[in-house]
Amino acid sequence: MAIDLAQQQQTHPKPLLEVCVDTIEGAQAAICAGAGRLELCAALSEGGLTPSVGLMQAAASLSVPCYAMIRPRAGLFQFTRDEERIMLADINAAKNAGLDGVVLGAQENDGQLDVAMLERLSLAAGSLGRTLHRVIDVVPDQLQAVDIAIDLGFERVLTSGGSATAVEGLPVIREMYRRAAGRISVMPGSGVNADNIAQLLAVGVSEVHASCTDKVLMSDNWFTFTPAGGATRTSESKVRTLVSLIKTD
Repeated sequence: MAIDLAQQQQTHPKPLLEVCVDTIEGAQAAICAGAGRLELCAALSEGGLTPSVGLMQAAASLSVPCYAMIRPRAGLFQFTRDEERIMLADINAAKNAGLDGVVLGAQENDGQLDVAMLERLSLAAGSLGRTLHRVIDVVPDQLQAVDIAIDLGFERVLTSGGSATAVEGLPVIREMYRRAAGRISVMPGSGVNADNIAQLLAVGVSEVHASCTDKVLMSDNWFTFTPAGGATRTSESKVRTLVSLIKTD
């Protein structure tokens, strides 16, 4: 069932930390450290893809809201009708698993949000909560995209302000927050860490998004099977640090 934003803010008087995870172990570590919501993915090394049905089902019994990334492949977000059918099936899987929401995004060949496709995906999501993901960072006009997300009924937009990291995009995030005017949550994400979270919270946002990962040392035997940048896992200590900084802000 979708989580009402006003209800969520009452439950979490301090800003909420959303952590993206791609394993059940990572999900459990993030919750143990105080994460308020999880973005459930596969392949965080690719920026996050749709998680498996099994992982969705396992996450549905966790103690915090879990939103499934709906992204069938890596790369930008101009999806074909065949890919849309896959996303519709994945949304249905998230719904059947009992998750709280989904994370969506699609754009036209000219870079604008694909409003028609987002309407169809949103219709399929039904009562699930919806986050518009960082497709908003690669559209021509982030402020216009905020308005579109509001019209489509999204709960929040996840954004780095059109830059590689949220700190670099802070001026745009500030403008997006002003444009939203309480009608939708603007959630900074990308490169969020203990050194910069205070700058992001100073904008007035009610939630932030982080990966909180550490590199994993692998044996040479596994080298062929790990991503080019190396394997990572959710760091309970990094999540705990961010949560403590949020609580003391």
